[in-house]
Formats: sequence, structure tokens, C-alpha cells
Amino acid sequence: MITIETRLAQEIVERTMRIIPFNVNVMDVRGIIIGSGEASRIGDLHAGAQLAIAQQRTVEIDSATTRNLPGVKPGVNLPLTVRGTICGVVGLTGDPDAVRQFGELVRVTAEMILEQAQLIGELQREKRYREEFVFHLVKQENTSRADLEAWAVRLGVDFLSPRAVVVLDLTDETLRPDLALIELQRCQLRLAVQQPEILTAAISPRELVILEAFDLIGSRVPGSALARQRLLALDSIVRKEPGTPSALSMGVALKGVEGVALSYQSARKTFRVGQLRNPENNLFSFYELSLPVLLSGLDSGWQAEQLRRPLQRLDASGKHKSLLRRTIDAWFAHNGHPVATAKALHIHRNTLDYRLRQIGELTGLDLANTDDRLLLYVALQLE
Repeated sequence: MITIETRLAQEIVERTMRIIPFNVNVMDVRGIIIGSGEASRIGDLHAGAQLAIAQQRTVEIDSATTRNLPGVKPGVNLPLTVRGTICGVVGLTGDPDAVRQFGELVRVTAEMILEQAQLIGELQREKRYREEFVFHLVKQENTSRADLEAWAVRLGVDFLSPRAVVVLDLTDETLRPDLALIELQRCQLRLAVQQPEILTAAISPRELVILEAFDLIGSRVPGSALARQRLLALDSIVRKEPGTPSALSMGVALKGVEGVALSYQSARKTFRVGQLRNPENNLFSFYELSLPVLLSGLDSGWQAEQLRRPLQRLDASGKHKSLLRRTIDAWFAHNGHPVATAKALHIHRNTLDYRLRQIGELTGLDLANTDDRLLLYVALQLE
């Protein structure tokens, strides 16, 4: 059953009384006045409204009729119908002959306000429903897989194709939580207007999760390029107006409802790795940082200690360690090509060969051996 809120009833009264010179009352389905130009009447039972509801028609009350209805004033009472259901009555106080001409105008205006409020309420409920779904997908706490799949069916969301989580982080740590949440809501609204099919949810006052389809199967474009395009498109929407500094991080795209939580976790790791490597950037993708993100789980324990040992030996070498570090970084950056590496370092090829031999001796690794070369590269990634 549709009910009229007191706030909305008073809004109807105030808006209609701006254009007509009579008092307006709004009654609920019980006939109780919940909005009126005469505040003292709010809460009173309105007999004319009860008649209008019972008979489902407009009821006019003249001076003669008021003698039989104590407490009732002359006027016209019109049932309010929203989506085929009577939800209340609007009444105009005054001689029926004087107020009758305004009755239909007031009724139509009131029903338009109620219909709009009903629609807004439904949209807000749908928005909360979708947000709650995304929140449970990401957290997956106290919600079974079967429940999430049923939820997805109700919303018409297909998880047979891979979906990726993109996390928007507000990077201004001095921003108050309430202002940060307002900024997230603005970004959320811009996304809803531009791309209503996207699922979003504010996970914290500084963190907005964006969930969308991201299928690389059959694509001839590298995943890193597609991810970069998507991040740029999202960034252009959320940054339409100058606002709080933010960063966007995309996780790995996975199938199934259970894949969303994993994609979210990979997006968080991508953000942390991206900020460490390129703090001046604000767009980070798992598909551009896949190796360091995947290796980030090896940053502690005995395995990490063993992987870091070659670089520890190199760092203990003394005054030339910075020079050798720059050399090995450039060598890997140019995929081990000696000519390109020497050119980038502005040194002779023989000088490069000498430095690489030094690196091999200090780390105890044979850089001509694939396994040893990989060990050194992984050690660098862990940093």
C-alpha cells in the first residue's frame, strides 16, 4: 500500500497554497489530517476525507452539511490515486462553489508530487539494493554463493563472462570522512548518469568499487592496452569537474560471483604496488603490473629472504653498489639487449660487459643462465 509521508503532505500543501487563495489539507487513508495550512488541524480526523475514501469519489461539504458533521468545515475533498490505488485525500477549505474550480488542479498537482516521490523512492531502493549486492560480492561475509547467484539473477547481472573490479581511492588523506563520502557520491552519480549499467558501491568513505564486464577472450588488443583505455574512460567521467585527487586501480577480470572478491583483492594490491613504483601516476592496472602484483604475496617468510639474498650481497659490495644497481635496472628494462642498455647508460659495450660480470660475481648468479637471471629479476620486483 502506498502511504503519504508527513513531510510530503506538507510539501503538497505549501506548493498548492502558493497558487490558490484557500487553505489546503492532506489526509491519509484513515482520514487523518497529516498536512495543512492550519497547523492546529494536523492530527485531527477529517470526516469529509473518510467519506471520499469510503465512496471513492469527490465529496463536497456545504454549510448545511457541516451541522451533521461536527468539527468539519465547508469544502471539497478529492481522493488521491497513485498507480490505481487511493492513498489519501486532498481537501480545499471554503464554499464549494468558490473552491470547486481549483479542486482538480490541486488534485493533479498532488498526485504528480506523490508519483514523483514514489518513483524517486523506487530508484533509491534499487540503488541501495545494487550497492548492497556489490558490497556483499566484494566482502563475501555471511552470504552464501547460492544467495549471491540468486541476487545476481534478480538484478539481471551475468557472471558467465569475466568481470573486473576497479577501485577509486581518494588520495587526499587530509580530507574529512564526511566530505570524502560526499565526493564519492558525486563520482557515483556521474558514473550512473554516463553508464547506468555499471555496478558501484562505496566500501568506505574514501573507496568506491566499480564492477563491470571485462572480457579479453577473442580480443586482438593486449589486455594492458584495453585496461588502460577503460581506466582513461572512467577517469574522464569521475574527473569531469575539478575535485579531490583520486586514483583508479583495476584488478584481474574473473568469472563467477566468487571471482569478484578476488578481483577486488588484486585491485587493492595493484594500487599499493603502483603507488610504490609510480607515485606520480593515478591509473594502475593489474595487466600492466601483473608480475609485481602476483609476487607481492612473497614479500615475507623464508622464501622472500632467499629471493632477496642476491641483492643483499650486491648492496653489501660497497661504493659501487648504486652504479651496479642502475646498470642491472637498465639491463632488465631493455630486455637484456646489450647495445640498447649501453646506449641508455651512455657507456661502451665493453664497460657494460664488465659491470655485468661484477654483478654476477657479487650476487653469485650466472646472468647467462635463465633461472639465475629470473631469480635476480624477481628479487628486484619484490623491492
